[in-house]
Amino acid sequence: MQRDGKYIYCIIASDYDVNLGPIGVGGRNDLVSTIGFDGLCMVVSDHPLSKFVVNPENMMAHQKVIEVVMNEFRSVIPIRFGTIAATPDEIRNLLNRRYSEFMELLKQFENKVELNVRGTWKNMAKIYKEIEQEHAELPNIRAEIEKQTDPEIRNLKILEAGDLVTSALLEKKAAENEIIIDAFRRSVFEYKNNKTNGDATFMNTAFLVNSGREIEFDNIMADLGNRFEDRCDFVYTAPLPIFNFIDLKIFPEKWEL
Repeated sequence: MQRDGKYIYCIIASDYDVNLGPIGVGGRNDLVSTIGFDGLCMVVSDHPLSKFVVNPENMMAHQKVIEVVMNEFRSVIPIRFGTIAATPDEIRNLLNRRYSEFMELLKQFENKVELNVRGTWKNMAKIYKEIEQEHAELPNIRAEIEKQTDPEIRNLKILEAGDLVTSALLEKKAAENEIIIDAFRRSVFEYKNNKTNGDATFMNTAFLVNSGREIEFDNIMADLGNRFEDRCDFVYTAPLPIFNFIDLKIFPEKWEL
């Protein structure tokens, strides 16, 4: 018979027990509640100790629980996906040992949320044309490719042109990303650039924002949308847990020993 442990979602400060209903990770409709020590709590649900599945459904459930907690509490510290403790006492002992650290984090990130912005160019043919205009050596290399009869030299020139375009595209992404970020500097506490996928996506940036300034952020996004209407598409998220700005590591197997 498999034994259940306690799957951990986040840390909050609360003097009372919290019951969020049967929304736990794992698809068993486990009750999400809290385990606390002296006003400091971890939000948890039951979960088998020996059988944790990493899949999109569980990742979404993990985030959804934290978002529900955010509706009730002004400061929420997310815990890394997939963290399971063996017993409630292990959680209480951890809260006791790291009490000051966790309380300080809750204070530091009070009323903070994360907003993610993704920017994509609409017309890549136009972007490549700009790169060609900005790098005079590129047309020269292409002209050499056209007239080259030696296959080996021709392939080398093709590789040279490809490397130049790749490098220029990365530079262009960084420059355009910086223009967009600059519009937010006075409205955010911090930002983090994440990896982009594909040639057309030039930004994938998380912003740390005061939860009272979402409307201001919306207005800036609207202005950027109008300003770059013919060039870019922007997609941004509703307020999210601050995953990009805190990576709190706890080790249930040894629990800090």
